[in-house]
Amino acid sequence: MDENNALAAFQGKEIRKIWHKDEWWFSVVDIVAVLTEQEDFQKTRKYWNKLSQRLREEGSEVVTNCHQLKLQAPDGKMRLTDCINTEGAFRIVQSIPSKKAEPFKLWLAKVGYERVQEIENPELAQDRAKTYYELKGYPASWIEKRLRGIAIRQDLTDEWKAREVKTEQEFAILTNEISKATFGKTVGEYKDFKGLQKKNENLRDHMTDMELIFTMLGEASTTELTKKEDAHGMDECKDAAQQGGAIAGRARKDLEKKLQRSIVSKKGVLEKKHIQ
Repeated sequence: MDENNALAAFQGKEIRKIWHKDEWWFSVVDIVAVLTEQEDFQKTRKYWNKLSQRLREEGSEVVTNCHQLKLQAPDGKMRLTDCINTEGAFRIVQSIPSKKAEPFKLWLAKVGYERVQEIENPELAQDRAKTYYELKGYPASWIEKRLRGIAIRQDLTDEWKAREVKTEQEFAILTNEISKATFGKTVGEYKDFKGLQKKNENLRDHMTDMELIFTMLGEASTTELTKKEDAHGMDECKDAAQQGGAIAGRARKDLEKKLQRSIVSKKGVLEKKHIQ
């Protein structure tokens, strides 16, 4: 899940959000679940249906201002979901009696403000990511590689966007080509290999240092080849992705031959640390 379609957490509860029309939009059902302290999705949805009907009868613009946007559902699929921007979310909070109302308002304001700051100064996003990984216990050397990998990935996706590759599905296809050529596995196969069960788990957060390095090499090589060949459209970009991944794949195999072992690991750096 990318930064424009992500999860946020309020007091340990997940709130789906998406960057749309230059601002955050939040899943209404997730907000209702937090405020009503309801774990059952169906009951939460029924609550929102009744609340939205009452708001319509009162002439409130909250329901009118809801947009159906695609968010990742619990089953991992992207589904149209009622979403509201920060202003609308404040109004929903006011409509639901809840002891969590005030802290939730503060959380909403903070989330929106942080995104504006990150747009104006992208280094802040990296600083927050660094803090996140530190809190989870990742080693400093791994965090440095992970953040560098994020920057390299962004360079690649920016290049694709400028060359008529637009959709998330197209990005996924090209990423799979790099992964197959680098590691001999698609992203999905790699996640299965590592035993990652949740759809929204990020494969790279479960990679070792060496896996991150070869991932970076495959994507950086793809970026440079895409530029050199002036690739446009899926077919040409796919060819560059296969070539870029193959460069990393050959380097990986050369190293493995010298080490006499595979660098592809079932456990990421954090899992290995916990085992020790």
